[in-house]
Amino acid sequence: QVQLVESGGGSVQVGGSLRLSCAASQSIYGSYCMDCFRQAPGKECEGAAAFDSDGNTNYADSVKGRFTISTDNAKNTLYLQMNSLKPEDTAMYYCAADLGPPQYDCDVDSWPLRQLSPENYWGQGTQVTVAS
Repeated sequence: QVQLVESGGGSVQVGGSLRLSCAASQSIYGSYCMDCFRQAPGKECEGAAAFDSDGNTNYADSVKGRFTISTDNAKNTLYLQMNSLKPEDTAMYYCAADLGPPQYDCDVDSWPLRQLSPENYWGQGTQVTVAS
């Protein structure tokens, strides 16, 4: 089991930037899939970005070109750099560690299935609010 703690959320103006951090209680190096997902009020969870054990990344179309997911294995930390923020990015943001074994591809489209895995662990979330 792994504990995840997110930080870095806040309120920004349209066009602003935030960097979310997700600190893990143990090494995340080689984890099958690390995800950042979000949930806006009244909406379902949406996979925003995914990072697999080979360093490949995958993004939702809504954030592609604006968000970057990365890891610092020495610090056991996942990052989500968010630029050019829009009001529709307002949501609670979570990170998740999917420790496998892999049943689905590590991408944002498979998030609705992978989130049900007993080896998928989430943090408590951090709120991002983008004001117009």
